[in-house]
Amino acid sequence: MITLNYCPPDTPLNIVHEDHELILVNKPNGLLSVPGKGEHLADCLIARLQAAFPEVLLVHRLDMDTSGVMVFARTAHAQRHLGLQFEKRQMKKTYVARVWGHVREDTGTVDLPLIVDWPNRPLQHVNHETGKPAQTDWRIIRRDGNTTRIRLYPKTGRSHQLRVHMREIGHPILGDPFYATGEARDFPRLMLHAESLKLRHPDGGESMSFRAKVPF
Repeated sequence: MITLNYCPPDTPLNIVHEDHELILVNKPNGLLSVPGKGEHLADCLIARLQAAFPEVLLVHRLDMDTSGVMVFARTAHAQRHLGLQFEKRQMKKTYVARVWGHVREDTGTVDLPLIVDWPNRPLQHVNHETGKPAQTDWRIIRRDGNTTRIRLYPKTGRSHQLRVHMREIGHPILGDPFYATGEARDFPRLMLHAESLKLRHPDGGESMSFRAKVPF
């Protein structure tokens, strides 16, 4: 098991949207979504949110090293409604990443099943026998020398899915402490950001989209 060296950023909450059912937040890089095991891992986004909005309920997570849009529920009804949207793959998420290397094709799909690499958890790996289905569509934004800026559209929501899928096609995400090596790892942060989230509002079902500007 890999141990976590945790130094959460001391930054104020960045609220993207707030109403009677939802709160959307731009999560900073380096902050856990939920508390880890032990007092030293208690500081996290949901704890900070609950200090201001005690009723807030968890809907989904982002990796500690990933920044970007997260949605939280303010009622049990909203939590169930949003949870079902994730379960039925109706929630549309878009990420932006910078990856190592010059990606040749302009678009593509990665379809590789994933499962936890138990002795090295929380790492995940591809396993065609026991892995759970995982699919990611991608589209090039631009190529910059030895790196490529890419937009990622996950069809499933497996742990570390985007990070493992990019590594498996030979283009690890820059600054990834788990899956990048050599020069690709030598960046100040994981270059992965949840840019947008499209959902149906729990009160009435209106389609809504929320965005958080890419910080890199």
